[in-house]
Amino acid sequence: MPSFTANQWAILVLVLLLGWLLGLVSRSGGAKWRRAYESERDARIEEQREHSAALDAANARVAEMERARPAATIPARPAATAATLDLTRDDLARIRGVGAGGERRLNAEGIHRYADIVNLSPAEEAALEERMGADHGYIEQEEWREQAALLAAGKTDEHQRRFG
Repeated sequence: MPSFTANQWAILVLVLLLGWLLGLVSRSGGAKWRRAYESERDARIEEQREHSAALDAANARVAEMERARPAATIPARPAATAATLDLTRDDLARIRGVGAGGERRLNAEGIHRYADIVNLSPAEEAALEERMGADHGYIEQEEWREQAALLAAGKTDEHQRRFG
């Protein structure tokens, strides 16, 4: 067992005394922090209760307003008849640059006839190119309007000669 000198014993005693004093001084501060934590926790719980009560009151008010609201009426849609319903579609795949996949995408966009392509405005054309993922100016570059006009007029030979 190692032996201690008198100086080492004195330092050891001083360190123990200082630690004991530090513990006494800090002990009262621990209670202060604990009280602050408990008051914050209680305030948070109360805040959550108030929030829950306000939310319940708002939900009750919404339910009351919904009960007081008059029932919405949906207007009847006119029935489609053979005279008003046109199920014919043009073969848009015949237009160079469209193809079968492009025809499906055009149909999904609500374009089914050559006249729909001919009547596209420049803004509608740009929006259609964007929705289809085509480059800007693609419809004009491939001359879809001109091709659709020829096919709508029944000039398939001229279309084939110019764009085939």
